[in-house]
Amino acid sequence: MKKKISLFKEATFFNRKLKYLLFFLFLVIQINKAYPFMQNQGTVEGTITDTNGIPLPGVTIQEKGTNNGAQTDFDGNYSIVLESENPVLVFSFVGMQTEEQNVDGQSTIDLQMETSQETLDEVVLVGYGTQNRRSVTTSITKVSEDDFNQGVVTNALSLIQGKVPGLSITRAGGNNPNGGTSIQLRGVTSITGNTEPLIVIDGIPGGNLDLVQQNDIESFDVLKSGAASAIYGTRGNNGVILITTKKGKAGVTSFEYSTFLSQDYVNAKPDFLSAQQYRQAIEDGVFSANDYGYSTDIFDELVNKSNLSQYHNFIASGGGENGNYRVSLYYRNLEGIALENEREEFGVRASFNQSAFDDRLNFQSSIVTNFNNANLQGGGQFGIVTDWNPTAPIYAPYSVEEGTDLYNQGEFGFYQPQNGYNPFSEYENRFNKRQQQTFSGDAKASFEITEGLMIAAFGSYQRNIWNDRQYRSIQDWNQYNPGSDYRGTGYAYKSNLLSHTSTFEPTITYEHEVGNHAFDILGGYSYQYTTTETFDMNNSGFTTDAFLDWNFGAGNAIIDTDLPRPGLNSFKDDNTLIAFFSRVNYSFKDRYFLQASIRREGSSKFGANNKWGNFPAVSAAWMVSDETFMDDVDFLSSLKLRADYGITGNQGIPNYQSLVTLGTGGRYPIYPDEPNADGEYIPTFYQTYGANKNPNPDLRWERKKEWNLGLDFGLLSNRITGALDIYNRRTEDLLLSYDVPQPPFVQRTIYTNVGTITNKGVELGTTFRAINSEDFSWNIDLAANYQENELTTLSNDQFIASEIFGGNIGNPGNLGDAIRNTEGGPIGNFYGKRFAGFTQDGQWLFYKADDSVVPASEISPEEDNAIIGNGMPKYNASLTNTFRYKNFDLTIFLRGKFDYDILNTVDLFYGNPNIGGNILTSALDQYSHISEQPQYSDYYLESGDFVRLDNVTLGYNFDFGENSPFNSLRVYANARNLAVITAYTGRDPEVQDTGLYPGVDDRNFYPRTTTITVGLNVKF
Repeated sequence: MKKKISLFKEATFFNRKLKYLLFFLFLVIQINKAYPFMQNQGTVEGTITDTNGIPLPGVTIQEKGTNNGAQTDFDGNYSIVLESENPVLVFSFVGMQTEEQNVDGQSTIDLQMETSQETLDEVVLVGYGTQNRRSVTTSITKVSEDDFNQGVVTNALSLIQGKVPGLSITRAGGNNPNGGTSIQLRGVTSITGNTEPLIVIDGIPGGNLDLVQQNDIESFDVLKSGAASAIYGTRGNNGVILITTKKGKAGVTSFEYSTFLSQDYVNAKPDFLSAQQYRQAIEDGVFSANDYGYSTDIFDELVNKSNLSQYHNFIASGGGENGNYRVSLYYRNLEGIALENEREEFGVRASFNQSAFDDRLNFQSSIVTNFNNANLQGGGQFGIVTDWNPTAPIYAPYSVEEGTDLYNQGEFGFYQPQNGYNPFSEYENRFNKRQQQTFSGDAKASFEITEGLMIAAFGSYQRNIWNDRQYRSIQDWNQYNPGSDYRGTGYAYKSNLLSHTSTFEPTITYEHEVGNHAFDILGGYSYQYTTTETFDMNNSGFTTDAFLDWNFGAGNAIIDTDLPRPGLNSFKDDNTLIAFFSRVNYSFKDRYFLQASIRREGSSKFGANNKWGNFPAVSAAWMVSDETFMDDVDFLSSLKLRADYGITGNQGIPNYQSLVTLGTGGRYPIYPDEPNADGEYIPTFYQTYGANKNPNPDLRWERKKEWNLGLDFGLLSNRITGALDIYNRRTEDLLLSYDVPQPPFVQRTIYTNVGTITNKGVELGTTFRAINSEDFSWNIDLAANYQENELTTLSNDQFIASEIFGGNIGNPGNLGDAIRNTEGGPIGNFYGKRFAGFTQDGQWLFYKADDSVVPASEISPEEDNAIIGNGMPKYNASLTNTFRYKNFDLTIFLRGKFDYDILNTVDLFYGNPNIGGNILTSALDQYSHISEQPQYSDYYLESGDFVRLDNVTLGYNFDFGENSPFNSLRVYANARNLAVITAYTGRDPEVQDTGLYPGVDDRNFYPRTTTITVGLNVKF
């Protein structure tokens, strides 16, 4: 018992000692934690200003090597309690140079921060070279990867839509994966020639956009003014877009994987009558039609609700002291909102850089190829909604007996409207596919002969091949309907295209400084050869679908003359471009800058008397903010004035327009001298040939003369930076076909240079760093422009033309062209009748030229029609808000166009209760009083002004420790085309607004969609 007591006392004593020990350890830990404060040098406070003494709010003060930090208040004041034994404070602020200060026992540290030259030191591509932003004398906008639009990108230029003042990028076809993109810089510059900027990818003029993926692009440099693009001569009229792809970097080998999934949702559906409303309209006598007893929403049926697009990109890069590499593999599958409408592609891009002799010799090379398969069958069928009876079925048994519930001539399970078509029958019995491969390879070698003197040679080869296949089955309605010329047989079509371009450009550059003077001289030669070959054939008379398009000889149309004649065509053309160019850059005191360039270029496209032309440019800039008289201007951080003038050309026309080319005519028989064995004289028929155009040895390029005044600025310690440009451009010698007398001319028209277009405008791009704290930042980017486009002249003493019509509205009613571009007037004018009202019984009334009111039958188009609107937006603007809070980032991008009109052809035709077929619900409400067929007038013109919530992206960046296999991981969600604020009553106000005939909302639409995307980027 005693022993037990003893053990109990010992145990109790031990427990007490353990508690004391734990308590002691706890105190030690807490004291250890507090030790820095016990040992600190105290509190440091102060005021932070810029070089002009203006307080800087939001400056981050970080105690080096710790997580201890503070920020300045609105008056630039701060206070920080120090933790480390030998504290060093790091002061950082956007737009300012980062500063470090040793405390050394100080309790007050005031600091005057210097303006950072980061913006001015930004490297900008200028064509055949680079410059620091500070020394740029022309109008150039650079967009880097951090500023790209997020989400699904079907065309690389969509990455910078709305980011470049003056650059219009429009996808009138919505998010169609096989749709095109219209690009226009600073307005319309040609009538019949190319109107899109020249694309240069890693130095390759005329680069193929199919060969650049969104994750492979580092930056875009847009050369906007005439002097900026004059170095590209006859291809610089419409501006130049330089695309730079990413290259490898020296260091540890790294890998990157990016992926996203996205889905489209229809956000604007035309409000046509439902089956129930259609039946009610029949009962009410609005129109006469059959009720087939079904309910079909044909628009809804055509939508691919399960569409899912995906993208995968794997990158390996790395390098050592003398070389680096980057290899990018990608796969992309885009499914459209329409059925049978997709594009699948995959490819590889590889770049290699190697240097030797202490970096005096450099070799760079890139190889990229893209394979894509496109399903082109779907996407164009949504117009059927206007012709489809919503009470009719999609599928129905064959029945042509009178008195049956549903008269249907479709023999293979599909309902066939008597005067229409069934898109689902076409999906089942047709295909339209394209297989395409594009390839590009380039190499550049450069050698520094002596300090500042370098020679280089660049060469590239591009190749584009595609194979189109189409087939219509013997079960296709077009092949077997009672009136078909194909008589129930199949039809096949094939076409091939091969084009390739070779480029060779050697250059020599020399850089030298003498005191305050700096020179940079460039000289070079350019050679580019392009050729295109095409081949196509078609045949019919296939009595089985077993061969599809793989056995053309099995088609009976080859021998059966009662079937449509087979077709067989082939073609080849080529052109050569040769140039010599030079550019001189000069600067004095790194404050005054001057640049001059000239390009002498020859093109095989032009006449014998005008093969060669000269394209000079001159520009200057003055860094005003560096002058001593600007020292007292406190709010101004940087200010540079620019002025430039340049002449460029446009050779973007078909080949051989200056030459006589032969075309086929009739045939004539040649009889043999002797009869055949049967005594018959069987003739041989010979094809006749003749000139199909008039030659023009004076044909030359269109030539643009442009001046540009610019202002680059930085305000409030570069918290606000931007550029303002004013330009005026005059494009002369416009190419157009003019009527000529016969004789002396062989043909009735000749292609020649006559007209003039004038463009002028103002552009503003600015960035405002509104908030920049340790945990939170907010940046605002604005891009805006105003533009005018005028068709100044069309005629001279010899060739006469006063106007150009376009924008055909179509049938029913043969309403003609909506737009007339008149000599001396703005481009894009709507020209038509002026609406005056309706009669009591719903008939149209219009104004005559003398303002009297008459019915439509008394309107004379030549005398009474007038300018009633304009379809070209005068103002474009975009606003990007970028927020960052700790590891989160949020981007909200808004875009708008203003001061233009839209012709609502959907309302014009289908808002009319007398049109036949299905109609809009507005035909029974807003337009129910109309009793006549559609009439084109300003009654259907609406304001197109809109503001679109175009892109919202929310992302999160994960933090990883040093031992993690991952360097970074970002997940994000993106939504595009979320909402539109507009007064326009049509499906979407963003219609085709480039070229000569803008502002027509086409009835054959592709649905506008909202796109939701989720994705991730991981580096390891």
